[in-house]
Amino acid sequence: MRISRKKRRPQQQQRVIYPVNERIREPELRVIVDDTGEHLGILKTPDALTAAKELKLDLVVVQPKTEPPIAKIIDFGRYKYEKEKEAKAQRTNAKTVEVKGVRLSTRIGDHDLNVRKDQAKKFMEKGNKVKVEIILRGREKRHGDVAAQVIQRFMTELNLEVPIKIEQPVTRQGGQLTSIIAKA
Repeated sequence: MRISRKKRRPQQQQRVIYPVNERIREPELRVIVDDTGEHLGILKTPDALTAAKELKLDLVVVQPKTEPPIAKIIDFGRYKYEKEKEAKAQRTNAKTVEVKGVRLSTRIGDHDLNVRKDQAKKFMEKGNKVKVEIILRGREKRHGDVAAQVIQRFMTELNLEVPIKIEQPVTRQGGQLTSIIAKA
């Protein structure tokens, strides 16, 4: 029997389509000349197109949701390049927060608990959230309260060393208890 798994493809960035020149479908536009910053006022689309052609530039709708839409007379290639550059800068500055996992057990020893605590501290110092989980096996499933006490003990000891905030309290899903914490 063969198990097939879906491969995750990286999400493609959405392409923004700007209405330019003859592709503009609006009857009237509020027109601004970008180089001078001069407001030409509200013009009919054919009049705005002729004004753009006189300046040997493009007419680009920059805010289509306003009433009437705002269009600028600019060099479209340069405008598109600058917008792509801004989007790239935003993507590089965006910090993705990962959820790292720390797995405990109901019969965990003190030393092992300290090791997991140090791991969780490292994860939180890097800016990640920590998912603390206990998987219950066999007869442990009847004693979920013991597992909850182990997680609470772990979080109180960790809170003494690093201030934490509880993003998700201890919840039970089937034979598993989980909680998500982050650095306060």
